[in-house]
Amino acid sequence: MRIIAGKWRGRTIVAPKGEITRPTADRTRERLFSMLTSRLGDFEDLQILDLFSGSGALGLEALSRGAAHCTFVEQDRDAIRALEKNIEKLDAGAVSDVRIGSVLHLGQARKPYDLILMDPPYDSGAGAVALDKLGRHGWFAPSSWIAVETGRDEEVVVKGFGLDIMRNSSKARLHILRPETD
Repeated sequence: MRIIAGKWRGRTIVAPKGEITRPTADRTRERLFSMLTSRLGDFEDLQILDLFSGSGALGLEALSRGAAHCTFVEQDRDAIRALEKNIEKLDAGAVSDVRIGSVLHLGQARKPYDLILMDPPYDSGAGAVALDKLGRHGWFAPSSWIAVETGRDEEVVVKGFGLDIMRNSSKARLHILRPETD
């Protein structure tokens, strides 16, 4: 795996050992960030939340492109080791925060995030469950963008969130959502 663009472009990162974590393929990550760039313009000064972060490839890609800070949330021990190794390798410790535990156990947010990146286990429905719960706990602002990667046959439908765009990429389906305002 490698960082696609930005200050760390071409730098390699490691994936967790074992079969539990499925890293986002470079091509799928490239497509996702192209979709996000066309909506956001750039990533400068954004606060990023990388949920089900695994190796941290999504959040690290956002940091490489100029995001101000990324909070990574992961519970698998092998994934956490890979994530911490990648943060250290890129010297990204000052702009990163790693929270160890389940995304579904996050409580009330201290502040909303600008961009939320989610790569939950395929065919689990965990992305929709997390969106619903975190939406009720203040993790999203009306201006937030949410990107969810699922299996190709999955859809993410959660009350209070509208689908901006959905695209298939190899075995994945990419959803870009926005909180709905009343």
